[in-house]
Amino acid sequence: MINYREIFEEQGIDYLTYRALVDQLLLEGKTTGPDNSEAMLHYSKMNVQRMNRVDKTVSLNEELAAVVENLKGNYKFLVITEGWCGDAAQIIPVFNKIVTASLGKIDMKFVLRDKNLPLIDAHLTNGGRAIPVLIVLNESADQVLATWAPRPQILQALLKEWKKETSDSMLVAEKLHGWYAKDKTQTTQAELTLLLKGLGS
Repeated sequence: MINYREIFEEQGIDYLTYRALVDQLLLEGKTTGPDNSEAMLHYSKMNVQRMNRVDKTVSLNEELAAVVENLKGNYKFLVITEGWCGDAAQIIPVFNKIVTASLGKIDMKFVLRDKNLPLIDAHLTNGGRAIPVLIVLNESADQVLATWAPRPQILQALLKEWKKETSDSMLVAEKLHGWYAKDKTQTTQAELTLLLKGLGS
């Protein structure tokens, strides 16, 4: 049985602390998780740039902003992520913008996937430990109200096709981030709008 409240309160860190952790680890020649290979360090460095770009350039669209503004209840966002994950870099800044716009109605904490295997194993995507995972909890953090992971549905389908076409993971990653660049978070925002509407806001 997953104790979401305990994980949120005892292990969770806020967005700025998470960003600072990734930066500090990179200075030490490390990334989050057990794999500190050159490839993983490269991914993490790229992801810092991606998060910086989304932080600076993206704002919530009108519909999502309105839904966030009209939330009736208070919620907790528990996010499972890692610094080396490309999808997370494109998406978690959007979560942060939602939380900022909520003016205190949403509290968000991040936990690392590889330090919370029972948690991620309770939220697999097609049997895999795909991240990021957004778990929406009630105000007391003891009930899961909704989940969203690990990327927009249309991109999930495209990724499946790209992986059939080639085994070159670098090429697949290039296509993935090219899609994100063109989409400018709009599909992610549309799906998160529906998720928040479903909370009975």
